[in-house]
Amino acid sequence: MSTASAPRQALQPPTAIPSRKKSVRLTLWPLVAATFFMVSGGTYGIEDIVHGAGYGRAILFLALTPILWSLPAAFMIGELSSALPHEGGYYSWVRRAMGNFWGFQEAWLSLAASIFDMAIYPTLFVLYLTRLFPWFNQGHRGWMVGLAVVTACVVLNIAGVKVVSTTSLWLFFLLSAPFALIVVLSPFKYAGLLHAVTTPTTSKVDIIGGLLICMWNYMGWDNASTIATEVERPQRTYPRAMVAAVVLVTLTYVVPVAAVWMTGLPAGAWETGSWADIAGLLGGPLLRIGLVLGGMMSAFGMFNALVMSYSRLPLAMAQDGMLPRVFARLNGRRAPWVAILALALGWAMCLGLGFERLVTIDILLYGASLTLEFVALVFLRFREPQLARPFRVPGGIVGAIAIGIPPVLLLGFDLVRSETEYVLGMSSFKFGMILIAAGAVVYFLNHALKPQGWTVAKEKPQPAA
Repeated sequence: MSTASAPRQALQPPTAIPSRKKSVRLTLWPLVAATFFMVSGGTYGIEDIVHGAGYGRAILFLALTPILWSLPAAFMIGELSSALPHEGGYYSWVRRAMGNFWGFQEAWLSLAASIFDMAIYPTLFVLYLTRLFPWFNQGHRGWMVGLAVVTACVVLNIAGVKVVSTTSLWLFFLLSAPFALIVVLSPFKYAGLLHAVTTPTTSKVDIIGGLLICMWNYMGWDNASTIATEVERPQRTYPRAMVAAVVLVTLTYVVPVAAVWMTGLPAGAWETGSWADIAGLLGGPLLRIGLVLGGMMSAFGMFNALVMSYSRLPLAMAQDGMLPRVFARLNGRRAPWVAILALALGWAMCLGLGFERLVTIDILLYGASLTLEFVALVFLRFREPQLARPFRVPGGIVGAIAIGIPPVLLLGFDLVRSETEYVLGMSSFKFGMILIAAGAVVYFLNHALKPQGWTVAKEKPQPAA
């Protein structure tokens, strides 16, 4: 059947396979830890913001971006996750609000963005590793290390959601310890690093590039929504986890940068991986090693948590009949192992792309999918005003519309930069538009091959609040 003629019931996600053990469900703090790694992974990755914008503007970016970019997304996710805690999260929201076509586009955009997003974290892992062992920067050794990161995270995710969330919680404490020492030591080095000798920077990031990297460091809040059926009391847990994670991520960015600013270290000395050199200047070789190991744990933790999130999209789509049923296969720990392996292959193929080009394409695709989610929020307010919403974006319809405006406006900076970044001989903007248009082509081909339409699905029962 066509999207236009499909009854409302046919647009609901299917009934999820219930968890056989209540212990596998995530509670508040494991969800906060998983969200932390889906979005941030700690203070690592923000060095080029300082290089491109300087200390003052970098801290301004890091403080304002969560207000204009993260909080609106967190509020939107809090409402929709509490109202519709379904497998596939944001995909199921858009599909319910606007039909099969737009639901498919939401999933397509997110999975396409994941191809570039997920290649960033093994890249960061290798960048930090080479700070300790330059040997890994020669030949194909870095690529081999990145592939090993992909493989290890695939194994952990096949072991189940509880393993991933517990790993995230421990990694958070381990990687935060070196930064806590930097904050403590920096006041004792007041203006002491003004003429410090650091590794010559090769970064060419300007102020717009710094802003885009800041946006990238604060994006991905909706990724936590795809595991809603595996969260304990999602109606209550999601809104609290989103707000707690926004505050936590902001503090982990702003406080260490402000502390190092006190030392007088020139902003031009910063580039991706510079935290290791800064730690060495402040606390000696042991703290430098701790920062490098923490950077590797950060990149590993982000990749690990996002494998859990993205793999639930093919699972939900297969349950809806939009992908072959093989992607709906689960192992004994309810891990979608076929989806995990298929996505890991795509992620491994992009390991050779440069960091800044990955960020530009990633934000472009992610921004398109995020826009659809804000539209779904408004559509559901109009179409299903009686839908139970344990958490609501304040301000009624006006508030639901207003919170989507700042994130969409910020995406304009990425559009400007994407015209000057090149991938495969074309601008990142053109490359991104081709990927977006391909989603519509794939949808109609898929629909033509299945003239009977998508699987008719009954509304999923919601877990008790």
